[in-house]
Amino acid sequence: MSVLPGRERVVVVGADAAGMSAAHQALRSARAVGKNIDIVVLEKTFDTSYSACGIPYLVAGLVDSTDDLVARTADKHRAMGVDLRLGSTATAVDLTSRRVTAESEDGHPSTVPFDKLVLATGAAPVIPDWATDQHGRLFGGIRPAKNLDDARFWLDLVALPADGGRARRAVVVGGGYIGVEMAEATLARGFDTTLITRHTVMSSLDAHMSERIVAAMRSAGVQVVTDHVVEAAHTVDGHVRSVTTDDGTDYAADVVVLGLGLRPASELGAGAGLALGEHGGYLPDDRQQVAEGVWAGGDCCEVFDRIRRRTVFAPLGTHANKQGRICGHNLVGEERTFAGILGTAITRFSAAGVHVEIARTGLSTTQAAEAGFDAVSLVTDGVTASGYMPERTPIATNVVADRSSRRLLGMQIVGGHQSGKRIDTAAAALWGEMSVDDLAAMDLSYAPPFATAWEAVQLASRRLADRF
Repeated sequence: MSVLPGRERVVVVGADAAGMSAAHQALRSARAVGKNIDIVVLEKTFDTSYSACGIPYLVAGLVDSTDDLVARTADKHRAMGVDLRLGSTATAVDLTSRRVTAESEDGHPSTVPFDKLVLATGAAPVIPDWATDQHGRLFGGIRPAKNLDDARFWLDLVALPADGGRARRAVVVGGGYIGVEMAEATLARGFDTTLITRHTVMSSLDAHMSERIVAAMRSAGVQVVTDHVVEAAHTVDGHVRSVTTDDGTDYAADVVVLGLGLRPASELGAGAGLALGEHGGYLPDDRQQVAEGVWAGGDCCEVFDRIRRRTVFAPLGTHANKQGRICGHNLVGEERTFAGILGTAITRFSAAGVHVEIARTGLSTTQAAEAGFDAVSLVTDGVTASGYMPERTPIATNVVADRSSRRLLGMQIVGGHQSGKRIDTAAAALWGEMSVDDLAAMDLSYAPPFATAWEAVQLASRRLADRF
């Protein structure tokens, strides 16, 4: 698709959640206000608009194919008016001449002029030195689980038979969301699974909540190694065979999953002189603008934490889609703002007959104290339905509040089926800066199959409120 002369040209770098949300919203908004724009999207891979969050469930065998993770194909984007250029890597931006330099897969360079620019380059997985050879290439069998190329790699690898019929061995490095989810996936695929983490599993939770997750994973057969880091990988013919931790212990491994977190992919804008925050991400204003005629959205950005009142790095698809949409509105002259985040997140570990849901919002007790609050917290054990109902499962709710103001600061949930999504009640209360007393008094639904008469999050809030 050629760009017509005399029309405003918008170039978007990155064709996943934020980038394509920005592109399509810009087209919709332009039509609504009678503007003519052309959208060019540069994407270095050959995939677009996919659910990275679904990769562990694809690897586990719960999703049939990578195609099922694609929300909108390249052909659909183009049919809707987007000039989508796959296999096109943006290598430089000149904000003075208003040009993006790009390179095709075969190394052919090109320049793309723009009137307005959206940076939606996402985030890159953290790759430790021990995972690569002297040329910076990952050893065989070692890989993150970030994009669809990673997903294809893992699907091919889990399909391989084990040597000599023995059980295959997986080591998952990192105890965050991806670590927990990929441990579920490898266990489901028949791997003897070890998870190694620097601190504890889901360390963004308070320690007593993390311990419950560790216990559940161990009961399912995962060897969970806390408070240690991997320092070396040992290979045979370029393929991993084991890893060694900082205490000198070796762990046999046929595959190693890297779940050590992400870093903002902000090199392109930094090279053009755009400012970066302490976490390495772009620092957009509340309109997602980073410079005159330039916007940024998604995992390449830092975001405003509504409770701590400062920017943090919180790479999630929910934020990326919202921010991309705001970019699309504003670059055609509308006024939309991104109101910030609370750190709400949810996952699960479900394997070998063990099912535990994990959810959080706001601050942990430690984070609240570090932010200057006089933090108090309490864990309440309950059930998700009336005690006489077969649907009931256990739920532990940890409530964090400020002693002086009684303001709710955070909540964490670890429990069985139907427990995790209750975190959204707390997130709504946090969004409205409510107190623990307000949350305890809210009018929430009740029927025996769904809740107890005192809903679990309200019971936990009331019990904490009664303590101070």
